[in-house]
Amino acid sequence: MLTDDGKHLYVSWDEYHLLIERLALKVHASGWAFDQILCLARGGLRPGDVLSRVFDKPLAIMSTSSYRAEAGTVQGRLDIAKTITMPKGELAGRVLLVDDLADSGVTLKAVVELLRAKPEISELRSAVIWTKSVSVFKPDYQVEYLETSPWIHQPFEDYDAMRPDDLKRKLSY
Repeated sequence: MLTDDGKHLYVSWDEYHLLIERLALKVHASGWAFDQILCLARGGLRPGDVLSRVFDKPLAIMSTSSYRAEAGTVQGRLDIAKTITMPKGELAGRVLLVDDLADSGVTLKAVVELLRAKPEISELRSAVIWTKSVSVFKPDYQVEYLETSPWIHQPFEDYDAMRPDDLKRKLSY
């Protein structure tokens, strides 16, 4: 639910899963046949996992990080892992890059530039749930374009500030 002032978007688990399914259908409707999925951890892990299952394609993971301060609400220096984790082989052929959103677009732009320099990748396309209007990167596939560039409150963010003792209290152990 987008707040009246357009500054915050609150997403429930049900909405989140529905948006991932809509993303899968957008990719499918394009008719593009890809060989592998590369998701950006952490935000792209859940969408990447679902798309990997729906399309029955291998899932690779690249860890990136820039939102670490203030329980994941303040963007800092962008870190991109030197290696890509995958069950076997190497990232090659037609690759679908998946993340949750194009926020500032800095991460996606940097990763795409890095991947396009790899000769073993013949084609690269990107897919996200949300694209903010302030993003410097425009993905190939998106579910929602957010004109007001709100802060997105995703359902798993409660865990950013939660620690084991908090879980214990929550679950009344």
